[in-house]
Amino acid sequence: MAHEHYFAEHPHVAAHWRDIDVDLDGRTRTVAVASGLFSPDGLDKATRILLDRVPEPPQTGEALDIGCGWGPIALTLALRAPQTRVWAVDVNERAREATARNADHLGLDRIVVASPEDVPADLGFDVIWANPPIRIGKQALHALLLTWLPRLAPCGEAWLVVGKQLGADSLQRWLADELPGAFDVRRAATARGFRVIHIRRDA
Repeated sequence: MAHEHYFAEHPHVAAHWRDIDVDLDGRTRTVAVASGLFSPDGLDKATRILLDRVPEPPQTGEALDIGCGWGPIALTLALRAPQTRVWAVDVNERAREATARNADHLGLDRIVVASPEDVPADLGFDVIWANPPIRIGKQALHALLLTWLPRLAPCGEAWLVVGKQLGADSLQRWLADELPGAFDVRRAATARGFRVIHIRRDA
C-alpha cells in the first residue's frame, strides 16, 4: 500500500473491511481493519516494541494516541487503564471509523475518537503513547509533535517509538532543543532497530 493512503484524510483506495486476530494487552482480540490504513495486516513491529516497553499508564485522567490508525495503541491504553479517558486522534476518517468499531466491539467506552481539530484546545494529557507517522515528512512531523507534546500536563509523560534508520536519534536531539525547559527528553529503550523516546514534563 502506498504510504500516502494512511495519512490522507479521505483514502482513495477501497476499504475492504475484514477482521483479524491480534495480541493486545496479553490476549488475542479480534479487530476490524481496512485498506487505506497503516499496517492493516496486524500489529506492526514498532508498535509492538512500544507496547512491550511502556510502563503502566495512569489509571485516571486523559491519555492521547497520536495517529491512531485502526487503534492498537488507544485500545491497549484503554484495556490497561479502564478509568482513563483515551483520545484516539487521526486525520484519516477511515482510521477513526476502525478505531471506533474496535472500541465498541471490545466494550471500551472511555475511548474518544476524534479528528485533531475536534480535541478541545485547552485539554492537557497525562500520558501520550504514539508511533508517529514519520513518513509524512520532517516538516509535517515536527509540526505534529509540537502541536501535541506541549500539551502534556505537569508530570505528564509521552512515549514515542521511532526507527533508528528513520532518524530517531536526530529527532530526539531536535525535541530536546525545541521543547521548553520544563520538558526532559531521553532515550528509554532500543530494540530491533527502533528507539523508544521518553518525554516528561516537570511538575
